[in-house]
Amino acid sequence: MARRYRYPRAAVASPHYLASSAGLAVLADGGNALDAAIATNLVLGVVTPYLCGFGGDVFAIVWDGDLHGYLGSGRSAGAISLDDTRARHGDAMPVFGAETVTVPGGPRGWFDLLERFGSRSFGDLATRALTYARDGFEVSASEPFDESRMMYRTFDDWRAVYGDVTEGTVLRQPAMARTIEALADGGPDAYYGGPIADAIVATVGAGGGALAVEDLAAHEGEWVDPLRARYRDVDVVELPPPTQGTAALEALRILDGFDLGSLDPVAREHVRIEATKQAMADRDHWITDPDHMAAGPADLLADAWVEARRAEIDPARAGTPDTARPQPGGTAYLCACDDAGLRVSLIQSNFIHFGSGVHVPEWGINLNNRGFSFTLDPERANALAPSKRPMHTLIPAMALRDGEPWLVFGSMGGDAQVGVHVQALSHVLDDGLDPADAIAAPRWRLDVGSWAVKLESRAPDELRDGLAARGHDVTTTSEYDSGMGHAHAIWDTAGGYGATSDPRAESAALGL
Repeated sequence: MARRYRYPRAAVASPHYLASSAGLAVLADGGNALDAAIATNLVLGVVTPYLCGFGGDVFAIVWDGDLHGYLGSGRSAGAISLDDTRARHGDAMPVFGAETVTVPGGPRGWFDLLERFGSRSFGDLATRALTYARDGFEVSASEPFDESRMMYRTFDDWRAVYGDVTEGTVLRQPAMARTIEALADGGPDAYYGGPIADAIVATVGAGGGALAVEDLAAHEGEWVDPLRARYRDVDVVELPPPTQGTAALEALRILDGFDLGSLDPVAREHVRIEATKQAMADRDHWITDPDHMAAGPADLLADAWVEARRAEIDPARAGTPDTARPQPGGTAYLCACDDAGLRVSLIQSNFIHFGSGVHVPEWGINLNNRGFSFTLDPERANALAPSKRPMHTLIPAMALRDGEPWLVFGSMGGDAQVGVHVQALSHVLDDGLDPADAIAAPRWRLDVGSWAVKLESRAPDELRDGLAARGHDVTTTSEYDSGMGHAHAIWDTAGGYGATSDPRAESAALGL
């Protein structure tokens, strides 16, 4: 069921066909890859509000002859208190509700990216998103709304908009259209100040959150140098903390020390799983806002560190690294490339489904619940603190060969993302698959902490039984399980670009 396409000039891939078609329209009209990525993202915020949108964060890696990283991560409220939160909730952050809302970094991020790399205005790129929000679109899959109804059953403003949505519903979001129009007219200042900011603060405050107008006004994104690490004959590029990009690179560096070609299929997958476990355990011990980290990426990717982790892997038996905290996710990954060589790997998220459940009714904004990522254990790196960025699962990626971009890729999926990066790259570089077959191949994901393995039912019985024989707690899921992530990729070919989208979503990889 691999989706494999060839386009001579440009391509865009995303988890929803309407969003990809918006990006394609921009490319066909002479816009560049960054323009297409933003147009795609804005439509995703309307047609997949259970993945991303106007109350979430954004992260990106851009190649324009050099690599550029962007961290559009919002911070916790300046007035939030670890002790007070513990007094209300005990040892664990709530999953939903106003206390989980951090400052949304997405809207400013779109403008920051456009200012540096775009060729079109936000208003031009928002045309289709505005139309779908104001006039509506027909919902083609009810499952995300069905899954969300129980989660958000106590949030009346959310239920008023989404509570009755099912397949075939024409979903109109006029309040969201007002936000899009305000951004097109006033830029990011229209969001981080004035009536929108006031409404966000009032809605969060009514739910018991501490977010203030000063928190929104102070928000800034950050330009960073992406991280690089070698895997086989390519340089893999990820974002630094607060993302889990370090964990993806650590897992690949651990795996790079194994001769996978000499292993049978079960042993090969066992080692991939074990390398991912080691990296995920380190993620939860060390990764958070870089201003609060005791060890940085250079430490976690150092030869001695990686070799020590590799030595902990038993080739014949499943390991149990230190307990880590699971991070679910509801995220949209997309990528775009153009005929001038501009390449964009972008990911945007509310975190879990629609986010916190806190819906700003007059502006149609579904606010994120990224604060759930924090721990209330004051001894851990990712402990809740005022004006702090939480650890993020969001990791757009690229891979370079001989110093030039070869593959633009990524996936949604919370904790699954590190494992998806490991599986996709290893399938291509170790198993000889092309990226489309690698993304469509049967996939596993780890339940972080318990280290149970979920495996798609398409996987061979021999793999399932062989992993179980090595001590893995294996359960099977559906054939194409959305919980395994929605991965997309664009890669260089002799005649232009290859492109693929994940069969686990309503995705499309389109080009010209």
